[in-house]
Amino acid sequence: MNDITDRIEKQILLRSPRTRVWRAIADSREFGAWFGVELDGDWVAGKPIKGRFKGEFTQEMIDEWLKELGLPPSPVAKVLPEVFCVVEAIEPEHRFAFRWIPYGIDAGIDPETEPKTLVEFHLSDEGDGTLLKVVESGFDAVPPARRKRAFLMNTGGWESQLENIAKHLAKESAS
Repeated sequence: MNDITDRIEKQILLRSPRTRVWRAIADSREFGAWFGVELDGDWVAGKPIKGRFKGEFTQEMIDEWLKELGLPPSPVAKVLPEVFCVVEAIEPEHRFAFRWIPYGIDAGIDPETEPKTLVEFHLSDEGDGTLLKVVESGFDAVPPARRKRAFLMNTGGWESQLENIAKHLAKESAS
């Protein structure tokens, strides 16, 4: 794939103990609070979990993000897939992983056949805080017509989500 690799890697140092960061990821309701998704039930390894994004993804908003990335507009699905992800692994306080459709709001996808990427959250102690590393891999399997768009949109998405979890944890510390 021209100037794009198969994986996104982002990390952030959080000023919270690993146990607390783990709870923010491993509790599906708390995950939903900072990630912006309403999930139906608990994470269970090997099982899909349904969910809905909070807020609205308007065509205009998405087109503006795509324009900022130098990408052409693309239609956004009117009805998003119900399954948010399929949980791959739960390794308490170390690793949480799931598979999902990258940039799953793209109208050009068929949720039944679209390749899924693997998203992994890795936690490790770093001084008096926790280093949270997010790795999303498997973009080389995404159809070429969607690959660059999915990769760039998810790259920006993970930057925002790491800010969201930091704000979520900081709010609690300030209380």
